[in-house]
Amino acid sequence: MADLVYGINPVREALQGRGRKPLELFVQKDSGRRLRELIGLAKDQSLNVTLLPRLELDRMVNHSHHQGALLKLTPFEYSDFRVLIDRWQQSGRSAFFLMLDGVTDPQNFGAILRSAEVAGCHGVIVAKDRSCPVTPVVEKTAAGALSYLPLCQVVNLSRTIDDLKQLNIWCYGLAGEDMAEDIFAAQLTGDIVLVVGSEGKGLRPNIRKHCDGLLAIPMKGQVASLNASVATGIALFEVVRQGQ
Repeated sequence: MADLVYGINPVREALQGRGRKPLELFVQKDSGRRLRELIGLAKDQSLNVTLLPRLELDRMVNHSHHQGALLKLTPFEYSDFRVLIDRWQQSGRSAFFLMLDGVTDPQNFGAILRSAEVAGCHGVIVAKDRSCPVTPVVEKTAAGALSYLPLCQVVNLSRTIDDLKQLNIWCYGLAGEDMAEDIFAAQLTGDIVLVVGSEGKGLRPNIRKHCDGLLAIPMKGQVASLNASVATGIALFEVVRQGQ
């Protein structure tokens, strides 16, 4: 069954990216310049372009936040774990992976994927259970990141952490308790996977035990925690700052 991606930037990235195959473009009638650019990209690929009234586009996605552009794509395919490892090993760079333990909010998930792609991650790893699926909301929030960033589903995150450690990749969990090391004082160079927990409960105890270390973002205000996507972005770019 085909999927729909909506929004001008996500549609443009999907038309230009290396991800799923575009099938058909739906555009609001009386298109402006930005929508006409999408039509041109679609016609360059010999895609069918259908002009529709705005209300018909609203009906197709059950809301009006599509900016006049919908793109039908082949179903999303998760990357194989071995493919992720091969991608890293062929890159000539230090390993840089992100693992998500129970992130279920689609906007947080999409924002995290966007940050991971911009930070240069080799891929993102999630569990088949307790994880947000790739939905149109996720893809819109990710703003095209999934056209370039491999996303891998695994059955068991703790076993996958052990597999990564067998490859001499250091696994650091993002946590908030006193025992965690200040992320800005930690040495985050070499081969690394960052592990981020759910929006509410954070990392599960079993995942914490499998990590090589725990990292905390220092807090100066009265609020006890950060939004999951914000915390992940800070952690990712601290790794980048240190030379990843």
